[in-house]
Formats: sequence, C-alpha cells, structure tokens
Amino acid sequence: MSKKKNANKPFVTNDVPDALPVAAASAPHIDIGIKDGDRKKISDGLARYMADAFTLYLKTHNFHWNVTGSMFNSLHTMFETQYTEQWAALDEVAERIRALGYNAPGSYSEFVALTSIPEEQGLSDSADWREMVRQLVSGNEAVCRTARKVLGTADDAGDDPTVDLLTQRLQTHEKYAWMLRSLLQ
Repeated sequence: MSKKKNANKPFVTNDVPDALPVAAASAPHIDIGIKDGDRKKISDGLARYMADAFTLYLKTHNFHWNVTGSMFNSLHTMFETQYTEQWAALDEVAERIRALGYNAPGSYSEFVALTSIPEEQGLSDSADWREMVRQLVSGNEAVCRTARKVLGTADDAGDDPTVDLLTQRLQTHEKYAWMLRSLLQ
C-alpha cells in the first residue's frame, strides 16, 4: 500500500496497490464533468490496460528480433508493423491517464504488478514461430478483455474520449488476433 504525505496528516494510507496511478498532491482540482471517483476508476483501469499493452508490445518486439524458420520474413515484417503501432498507442493511453489527473505507470515493476499477461521464460531461446504466434494471439486477446472492462466503466461515467480511445484499440487488437490466429489454421 502506498502512503502519501499530507499537510494536515503525517501519512494517509490508500487502499490501492503501489502500481496504480496516484494524483499529484499539488495538482489543482479537476472538473471535466466526470466525478472524481469515476476518474480514479477509469485511470486505474487504463493503467491495467497500459500494462497489458506494454507487455504485449515488448513480447511482439522480442519475437520480431528472434523469429526464425520458414516464416521468418513474413513474421519479422508483421511483428515490426504491430509493435510500431502498439508503441505509438501507448503514448495515447498514458496521455489519457494524465488528462484524467493521474500519473501513468512507467516502470517495469509497475507493469509487472498490473499486467494480466504472464511472462514466458526462455521464449527468446527456444520457441518456434508457431509458439510465438500463439503467444501473440493470447496477448492480443488479453488486451481486448482488459480494454472491455475499462470501456464499460468509462461509458458508465460518460467519458467519451476514453470510450473512443479504447474502441479504436479494441478494433486494432481484435484485428491483430485474427490475423495471427489465421496463420495457425
């Protein structure tokens, strides 16, 4: 649990894991038409989404570097296209968290604490292209599941910019999962 120093109280304990976004103590009050509690819930969900998206980005980039076999050229190019797009999208998510008044996660320890995508040890050394593709299908589907959870929260709060952002991300990750899944059929 994190403890924040407060001018009136020596320490205030929050009921959130250390990795979840925290508003800066010196930040002015934000009134964008979304309740404070809803902004916090949305930011927490976006942090989890961002952790999943970053983990998938890193895995995709790893596979781009390490793919071998008869599908090398096609997959090397496909993985590069996907990780390049994913990297740009991470910035949009982080900026949305900031617009809601919270700090975006940005360290490996935060991403590890928040992600739902498990790290597969030794994949760089031994996996063939089929296993890499299976892992990326699973990762894209996990990102979609996380996005859907946050999308519902954002929609209920009337947070149209977050709904729009997540709708676009869902479309992209569902397409990636379909394209990758098709390679295994």
